[in-house]
Amino acid sequence: MKHITVLLEEGIDGLAIKPDGIYVDATLGGGGHSSLILSKLTTGHLYAFDQDDYAINKAKERLSAIGDNFTIIKANFVNLAQELKALGVEKIDGIIYDLGVSSFQFDDPERGFSYKYDAFLDMRMNQDVKLCAYDIVNTYPLGELATIFTKYGEEPFAYKIAQNILKERTKKPIKTTLELVDVIKGSLPQKVLNKKGHPAKLVFQALRIAVNDELQVFEKSLLQAIEMTNIGGRIAVISFHSLEDRIAKHTFKEYSEIHIPKNLPIAVKDIAPLKLITKHPILPSEEELANNNRAHSAKLRVAEKQKNIEWFYSIFCLFIAIFPTYEKANPPKKFPNTFISINSIPFKLNKSKVKLK
Repeated sequence: MKHITVLLEEGIDGLAIKPDGIYVDATLGGGGHSSLILSKLTTGHLYAFDQDDYAINKAKERLSAIGDNFTIIKANFVNLAQELKALGVEKIDGIIYDLGVSSFQFDDPERGFSYKYDAFLDMRMNQDVKLCAYDIVNTYPLGELATIFTKYGEEPFAYKIAQNILKERTKKPIKTTLELVDVIKGSLPQKVLNKKGHPAKLVFQALRIAVNDELQVFEKSLLQAIEMTNIGGRIAVISFHSLEDRIAKHTFKEYSEIHIPKNLPIAVKDIAPLKLITKHPILPSEEELANNNRAHSAKLRVAEKQKNIEWFYSIFCLFIAIFPTYEKANPPKKFPNTFISINSIPFKLNKSKVKLK
């Protein structure tokens, strides 16, 4: 199984590695990013997360040839803070996410991720969990199936495909990937089947995301990463579809801005928790696209921590307590000499709805 790491140099350059720093590879996979990070460390340490035993064993061999200052954690990166703190790590200097399914998993026919091989409908990244794609396809009701295909796959024919799945599974269970592919193909008009690209791609993506709860897991982990990263440390995210990229883009944006409703008696003197290093995503080069077909949809976003945020909640609650009768429409002169300095706001304030009573 050939594994070519996407945006390898760009991702690690984005972290601005310090030789004595503490770094995390949230998605170990084939160990490409981890290997390059480890090669740049002297007294620093690398912590790498993965759930797949095969990937862990292969990566361990690769990393051991570079150095011994690394720790592989067999866990989902949604438990980032918990696992690191259990090892005595409270803060990190950088973290990289290389999202999606790894080449090891995708190229293994038995894992059921690919629509190119005939295999049991599995799609579990962690083989220890119970829910698999077979369960969703054969037990979920029509509405829930259609919602999964629409929400996670952005499939235009989600409802029709879901209808045909229900029809087929009343005859016999849909057990394999190619059986599901046949149902999908039978649900699409000929003009769609004639288009470039596999007709089952979006449904398979949606099922994989649903089985592994990928979007919720990533969002929760990213928030933990922002909190744990030291000032000056960086967070890099490589995504492969719009849903993942949207989470990274919006989260970085919200944490790099201070949202203050108009006319509030607040003097904003300081900075937001994050600074955007990449205002627009970095895309693979033409050379990389020519050499690695899986790089085509990749996007890299990087942000730098510039302010801690842990204490903000108490400050904001204090503000509400001080001004219980404040109305958004009131002019600032009602509070002529009263200002609160807020250094950072770690969540979005909807300007159209903020109203303190």
